[in-house]
Amino acid sequence: MNSEEKILVEIIDENKQIDLAKYIHYVSAPQAGAIATFSGTTRDTFEGKTVVELRYEAYVPMAIRNLKSICSSARSSWDLHSIAVAHRLGTVPVGETSVFIAVSAIHRADALDACKFLIDELKASVPIWKKEVYSNGEVWKENTEFLERRLELGKDGGCHRRKIETEAHDIKECCKPKVKVDEAADISTS
Repeated sequence: MNSEEKILVEIIDENKQIDLAKYIHYVSAPQAGAIATFSGTTRDTFEGKTVVELRYEAYVPMAIRNLKSICSSARSSWDLHSIAVAHRLGTVPVGETSVFIAVSAIHRADALDACKFLIDELKASVPIWKKEVYSNGEVWKENTEFLERRLELGKDGGCHRRKIETEAHDIKECCKPKVKVDEAADISTS
């Protein structure tokens, strides 16, 4: 089985729940000593506001392409057996899962590190948008990881870009580079 066959990426249609057991079963293998999972669920409060539900929209073809690319990056950085990623669209009520990741590997460190990398990269770069619906209103949300990535790339929305220095790290040790923003050095993009 080639590495492409060991990656399952799905965007789940509106009003369908994610079958966690399906993805755990997909990554299970006799040679895998570890299966790491992440389940992102809708919580009932955010910053003191009562959350009723989350609503997700996506540009599905690009989301799938990006997710497959992220999975390939994880595979090239860690010794993994299988990867499964599912993200739900539409309304996700409190307590239900909106995103699920399962990763299997011979050793737990690879599975755990890759699982964290996958959710962080998904939130930073995949075109899936989230609206939080409260008991007294609603708001589209930008993930912290997306905002950090935009800052890393120097896209601050203005006509100047901030000078950004990054320290490279072995991806197996750390999922994010350390970022130093030099506020005094604005570089014109004109």
